[in-house]
Amino acid sequence: MATENEAALVLFSGGQDSATCLAWALDRFGRVETLGFDYGQRHLVELECRSAFRAGLLHLRPGWVSRLGEDHLIDLGVLGAMSQTALTRDVEIAMGAEGLPNTFVPGRNLLFLTFAAALAYRRGLRHIVAGMCETDYSGYPDCRDDTIKALQVALNLGMDRRFVLHTPLMWIDKAETFALAERLGGAALVDLVVERTHTCYAGTRDKRHEWGYGCGQCPACELRAAGFARYRQR
Repeated sequence: MATENEAALVLFSGGQDSATCLAWALDRFGRVETLGFDYGQRHLVELECRSAFRAGLLHLRPGWVSRLGEDHLIDLGVLGAMSQTALTRDVEIAMGAEGLPNTFVPGRNLLFLTFAAALAYRRGLRHIVAGMCETDYSGYPDCRDDTIKALQVALNLGMDRRFVLHTPLMWIDKAETFALAERLGGAALVDLVVERTHTCYAGTRDKRHEWGYGCGQCPACELRAAGFARYRQR
């Protein structure tokens, strides 16, 4: 698919996956805008990482400077107010009775992509890029490839558009995500991901590990740490 002359909107939370997706989009599309959501997440610090990462990207590849466009932030506080999860309140992370961790926020990705499509409609953007993954994930049903494909059909029918939902990380694990970042921007991009993104569910930024900042104990930290270790062994 020729995309050099097309524009994209990237769901950019400030975490490792969405940061890698942003670099992936900049490598392919002529103009790239970013979108973040404030939904009362416990790890709100991830939103504070977004501007520093965007700024750092501009020093990695000269061609990316002209491609990186506007940043948008949408207040979805109502989602946090409705949710009783470990991502929206200070409770211990645990498995729920239905076999899903209590970090699952029902409807989150469905709402994210719906609002992204509404913004893309207004901005004249056809491509929407998101970091959902069915490999290294916690069983979240709204991260599944089938969910994304079904939602693309629904959005296109409901808005009478031909949006394309891209999920470049869908079938790769965290180690491969680090490797993808290296292919896109070299060791400098990997270093930027480590230093300027945030994944920890607890929102911890005062503990520095070789893979980045975090508590080191929550599921998100464990996945990122294990992935970085496998990446370094390659």
